[in-house]
Amino acid sequence: MLSPDFIGTIAATLTTLSFLPQAILVLRTRETRGISLGMYSVFTLGVALWIVYGVYLKATPVIAANIVTLCLALCILSVVIQNKLKSRG
Repeated sequence: MLSPDFIGTIAATLTTLSFLPQAILVLRTRETRGISLGMYSVFTLGVALWIVYGVYLKATPVIAANIVTLCLALCILSVVIQNKLKSRG
């Protein structure tokens, strides 16, 4: 039988990797017109809270995956914010 940590690690890896193509595309093209600032702001906060939750549970898969996801989400969010500021000025 597979251990819960193994299943959690696989799930966390897959969901985190699913974010990678979007982050690469945004960083390469700087195109964010189709990305909602509100959604990414709330999503990024949610990911940060998953890290806190993982720390409380001492759940390494939750912590590790969400740290990577947070970094990717912050990269995307920063480009979205930069583009919003440029379009206003």
